[in-house]
Amino acid sequence: MIIENGNVFLPNHCFQQINVVVDGERIYEITSRSSQTGETVLDAKDCYVVPGFVDIHIHGAAGSDFCDGTQSGLLKIADYLGSQGVTSFCGTSMALDEASLGRIFSEAKVFIDREHQGHAVMRGINMEGPFFSPARKGAHREDAFIAPDKEMFLRLNALSGNNILLVDVAPETEGAEAFIHEVSRHSTVSVAHTDAGYQCAERAFSAGASHVTHLFNAMPMFNHRNPGVIGAASDYAAYVEVISDGIHLHPSVVRAVFRWFGEERVCLISDSMRACGMPDGIYSLGGQNVTIEGGKATLADGTIAGSTLCLADCFRRAVGFGVPLEGALRAAAENPARAVGLFGEVGSLDRGKRADILVLNRDLSLKAVIIGGKTKTKGDTSPSRIK
Repeated sequence: MIIENGNVFLPNHCFQQINVVVDGERIYEITSRSSQTGETVLDAKDCYVVPGFVDIHIHGAAGSDFCDGTQSGLLKIADYLGSQGVTSFCGTSMALDEASLGRIFSEAKVFIDREHQGHAVMRGINMEGPFFSPARKGAHREDAFIAPDKEMFLRLNALSGNNILLVDVAPETEGAEAFIHEVSRHSTVSVAHTDAGYQCAERAFSAGASHVTHLFNAMPMFNHRNPGVIGAASDYAAYVEVISDGIHLHPSVVRAVFRWFGEERVCLISDSMRACGMPDGIYSLGGQNVTIEGGKATLADGTIAGSTLCLADCFRRAVGFGVPLEGALRAAAENPARAVGLFGEVGSLDRGKRADILVLNRDLSLKAVIIGGKTKTKGDTSPSRIK
């Protein structure tokens, strides 16, 4: 297959009108040559051709949750994400007991090991909890919180098939620094749900943490005399997550984060729960009821409980907030892939990488989604020539 006439987002973060050749599941070349007789053609004239999006922090969608721990539920999430242009994701857990997490991660291993076509690929697990501070619990259940436990992590990682790509920890909890030092050899460690000050967070980054979960949310406010986790992240973090749904952060803050940290350090995430893609109503997250009104998810006490937007919508909103298109694309594809060690396979349109490709109209709506070299389009799933 050849994708012709599109404005291709190249690995140097610039657009160029050039063609993309796909051979099987892989990108074969980026070329100026035209299609040849008999070659399947996707005409991307007046469109953007960009990498498939990578969501490293998603709890659920389409009525299902990663923590349901069922193959059918994981498939529903993957199907929905693929239809929206999210081609890779990390299933994200909640603060639960080890037995529950073991069951969930074992099911995740089965799903990851299966060969699926036509939907998003679950690349691994984001272990969000239970190593958190009660002072910043967010939508997690405090009764599940425990001190960081390396042996528990190793047991769960083994059950997952060594697929925990990201693990979250509050650095002020007992034993956190030793935990970070050891576990960062296995997974990316993220500072999260924490009441830590600047120096405590600085020690966490020195110990091996490199990531910050949903910046500004579930952590102390940035203050010019007490910069806290956000200040330490500015100095030391490789990547920070941003939920650009317009609810978790004001649009001005989203713009400011990109200017402050640089577009090479920001990861757009959805943090979506099972109500993503669903109507308003009552849903559940981590064993607690969540009310969705006007797309906003809250617990009974008013605490925001994840988002109801998929990453593709968060990307479009970020651009609508004033983030440059090129920066938003890096934050939705390349940066998250780099943050959890997936960039060798996905996240950019490089020769040899998996052919997870989006064709976006000028208004950033989807024209086509290509997952592993297979094309999906709105209203037409198997064309030989798409115009």
